[in-house]
Amino acid sequence: MMQTILAYRSAPEAHLRHLVFIRFLVIGGLWLAIVGNLLFFTLPLATAPVVATLGALTLVNVLTWLRINKSLPVTDIELFIQLLLDVCCLSILLYYSGGANNPLISYLLVPICLAAATLTTRLVWFVTLLCLTIYTLLLFFHIEQPLLSPHQHHSHTTDTLNFHILGMWAIFSVSALLISYFVNRMANNLRTQSDWLKQRNEEEMRDEQLMAVATLAAGTAHELGTPLSTIKLLLHEMQQDAENQAFKDDLVILSTQVEQCSSILKQLVTKADQQFNGELLAVPVRLFCQSIIDQWKLMRPEVNSRLTWNSPDNGLQAVFDPTIKQAILNLLHNAADANPDNVAVEIEWDNLKMRWQIDDDGPGIPQSLQEQLGKAFVTTKGKGLGIGFFLTNATVNRHGGEIKLFSRSPHGTRTELTVPLTGQLND
Repeated sequence: MMQTILAYRSAPEAHLRHLVFIRFLVIGGLWLAIVGNLLFFTLPLATAPVVATLGALTLVNVLTWLRINKSLPVTDIELFIQLLLDVCCLSILLYYSGGANNPLISYLLVPICLAAATLTTRLVWFVTLLCLTIYTLLLFFHIEQPLLSPHQHHSHTTDTLNFHILGMWAIFSVSALLISYFVNRMANNLRTQSDWLKQRNEEEMRDEQLMAVATLAAGTAHELGTPLSTIKLLLHEMQQDAENQAFKDDLVILSTQVEQCSSILKQLVTKADQQFNGELLAVPVRLFCQSIIDQWKLMRPEVNSRLTWNSPDNGLQAVFDPTIKQAILNLLHNAADANPDNVAVEIEWDNLKMRWQIDDDGPGIPQSLQEQLGKAFVTTKGKGLGIGFFLTNATVNRHGGEIKLFSRSPHGTRTELTVPLTGQLND
């Protein structure tokens, strides 16, 4: 998802790119018209100022194309100036080629439409009034071209189309196509911008929630040290005083779980320091996955699970953020909470990604909660706090991964986790 956001361009830059593309098409058509007139029609055209104006516009467009490929930002004012250049150059060309009688006059609608689709209200009205003023002046001030007159015919028949009629049709067709293309692209840019802003807002809300949870977790981890030490001391004394062997066995299990909690807290601090200092090292993918399974089985000895390796132990190594391990553990715990009697885990990887598939025989996900999962404080467990899957989903997304949940038949849930691998090194 973040890749899509990074590909997002600013709206003015995208608009200017489209304008440059349209301008290249129009300039190419005008150059062909000038060459065609010189070779076939020989209109009494003031070639020097027309060629100079069109050459200047061509140079501006080439420089603009080079400019927008730089890292400098594009502003609405720059786009406004570009449209003014188009209008001014077009006005000069029309003055030397028949003024308002030239069918090319209809192209003045294109800058107006582009301004209306991209600029602020004040700038739009400026462009519109400028085009209306130029059109009005060209009615009276221009160099006449008899061949482009509305009443000039090539023959004496009453049904013969003249250059004015054909030109009006051609310019209308080109203008319609360009306006449709540009306005449609502008609408797509606006939708992309809206989606980008919406995604950014959702990410900011998620980050705020994550920060709140992380702050609480850090404080809780700090406070848990003292009660865990007290519990370990009491369990040790109870083991020494206990006479019933079954009771002693239960105390051993409790001691193991408490030691596991203490180990997790210590690893939390150690891994946080390593991540902060950039000291994370590449580890074999198979060893990383096996350590997760071993820790999960130690924490959930009551679970009856099946493990399938779908990739060979080829020595592939990768750098894993410590939070990825905790995210996978959370998914395994969710499956065990749903039904500890039958949990199937399949693991596979290649040079690009690692994939986990976790199947459970629990009650499944209620239809009413399927669209809300992944949000904070939404849970399918009556005793849950609703932050486990939220943290897991946020962690995996932050590292470019994805989690998918599917309902199994006749009951149960399939969880698919995909995480990109980074820093791969084959032994």
